[in-house]
Amino acid sequence: MLARIANFAIGVGQRLTPWFVRRLVRSGDGATAIEFALIAPPFLAMLVAILETGMVFFFQQVLQTSTTQAARLIMTGQAQTQKLTSAQFVQDVCSDAGALFNCANLYANVQTFTSFSGMSMGSPVQNGTFSSSNLSFSPGGPGDIVLVQVFYQLPVSTAPLGFSLASTNTGNALLMATSVFRNEPYQ
Repeated sequence: MLARIANFAIGVGQRLTPWFVRRLVRSGDGATAIEFALIAPPFLAMLVAILETGMVFFFQQVLQTSTTQAARLIMTGQAQTQKLTSAQFVQDVCSDAGALFNCANLYANVQTFTSFSGMSMGSPVQNGTFSSSNLSFSPGGPGDIVLVQVFYQLPVSTAPLGFSLASTNTGNALLMATSVFRNEPYQ
């Protein structure tokens, strides 16, 4: 009895639905397009996130190399004898990096310490906002221990995708390169 009712309902359902809807439901031709439409957006978002993460690692390595090269000016006493300012030191870092960086987003913090154990690294990010007001430039003298930190605000675009690499409220990833050394005994 139940089977006859089910068959009758199927027959009524087939008569009430238009022929093109029945044909569309039975056809498998558009299945690939629908599957692609479901899979493509997350795949492309993941691809963009992977590429941007690789780009951030590349920028970080270039920043670290440029900072190490520019820090040699302080370590050898050239920065002190030429009386380099913070802006000139940042320009040296930027020129070592080539045309890769926007120098307006590059900041340096150079501090002098008496011992390695007494060092403290500062962060220019307070409550998610970058502030260059507490950065200093003190290259020290012969034999001094110097901490060089260079910060770069790299604009990232993955925030709308939910893979935010940003570390500031402005949507920028804050990259930091550090070099610690004892100044040579220059004259």
